[in-house]
Amino acid sequence: MEEITSFNEVFRQRTKKFAVAIVLFYSKRCKQEEGTRIIGRQLFRSGTSVAANFRAVTRGRSNAESYAKLCIVVEEIDETLFWLELLEETNLINIQELNALKKESEELLKIFSVTRKKWKQQ
Repeated sequence: MEEITSFNEVFRQRTKKFAVAIVLFYSKRCKQEEGTRIIGRQLFRSGTSVAANFRAVTRGRSNAESYAKLCIVVEEIDETLFWLELLEETNLINIQELNALKKESEELLKIFSVTRKKWKQQ
């Protein structure tokens, strides 16, 4: 049980830190042009949703409810990665500015995907 509590706390903080980074990135880089504004809003929504839904994972009233929220976390982090890739491939944002966000998105996606798979096998 302590292992789960530790995992939850670490990733509550990590996903919140990620959400803050997304908000700051959007505020600084996605308001100049129409294309970046539109994609940026989608990025903002999905990136902050990761933290909100992971928090819901840790507060679930049942195992089934927590698992369902974890599935949403995986979907939202994957969507966030998609918007970052789109910004990169359209050259709307300097690639260096996206690298840290992309790296964290990829890491979170791997971690939560594996967690979801293990949870389902239990």
